[in-house]
Amino acid sequence: MSTTKKRVYVTRRIPEKGIQLLREHVEVDLYEGELPPSKEVLIQHTRDKDGLLSLLTDMIDLEVMDSCPRLKVISNYAVGFDNIDVAAATERGIVVTNTPGVLTETVADFTWALLMACARRIVEADRSTRLGEWKTWSPTLLLGVDIAGKTLGIVGAGRIGSSVAKRAAGFNMRVLYTDNDRKEDFEKQTGAKFVDLDTLLRESDFISLHVSLTEETKHLIAKSELGKMKPTAILINTSRGPVVDQEDLYDALVSGKILGAGLDVFVTEPIPASDPILKLKNVVITPHIASASVETRDKMAEIAAQNLLDALFGKTPRFTVNPEALSARRS
Repeated sequence: MSTTKKRVYVTRRIPEKGIQLLREHVEVDLYEGELPPSKEVLIQHTRDKDGLLSLLTDMIDLEVMDSCPRLKVISNYAVGFDNIDVAAATERGIVVTNTPGVLTETVADFTWALLMACARRIVEADRSTRLGEWKTWSPTLLLGVDIAGKTLGIVGAGRIGSSVAKRAAGFNMRVLYTDNDRKEDFEKQTGAKFVDLDTLLRESDFISLHVSLTEETKHLIAKSELGKMKPTAILINTSRGPVVDQEDLYDALVSGKILGAGLDVFVTEPIPASDPILKLKNVVITPHIASASVETRDKMAEIAAQNLLDALFGKTPRFTVNPEALSARRS
């Protein structure tokens, strides 16, 4: 690969494997701050760059693109890409890439970790024990709910949703799913039954969300949907925060319309310390870490770096969000 005048901006420190791969081929400008760069800083450092390696916390909009005339590729270190105006990028011949697949199993594992923690009140029990509240063994101490033999509802049977469903076999669970289309191979592999969303909400004991954030999925789960769930149901969200109306969820949790929730994503991230949902005992909350294993984050870094290099040096990236942009690249 030629290194002539190829320069890239990386908006945060990613695992070293990705940084090293980039430095072997291009000049790297790495933002070292702990928090995301401001839009002003982002534009300032990308203005003279050919490539941008961004995180899901970086909003790459029309203003950024038009301020950076050399930009040819935006490599997102994430599966989702709702932080990027893909339509605007396509119009400008800017290739957008992401890192799907590699984090499927890791996120599925974490989804189950949240589900089990909620069902058996693990976080609440840990906190109570550390505070010295455990006085003696009791038949009624921190009672949770069983998982085995219950019904699991999967909203979005893509890679991650499918992997979450496959793990349900070990718990002898009935699996329901809803998606834009039936997935017969998935049904054969898991025994899952295709139903509409209302049926899934009414019949599931555990509901796990695995949809991309779009205009159609924003507030997919709100007051009406929460009202259809069992009062013993637990909602798990490892997709995107705005898929759930957070205020409606809070009301449902406080009023006992549903039993609990496990949340790794939020409408505003980081979630403000003043958010009332943080005070609820029937919610397990984590800071968007569903893909946070060493192996997965290293692989994401390598894929994001290779996507960027491929786009810069005339190859088709393995994971291209807008392939139509390849034929309309900036000269």
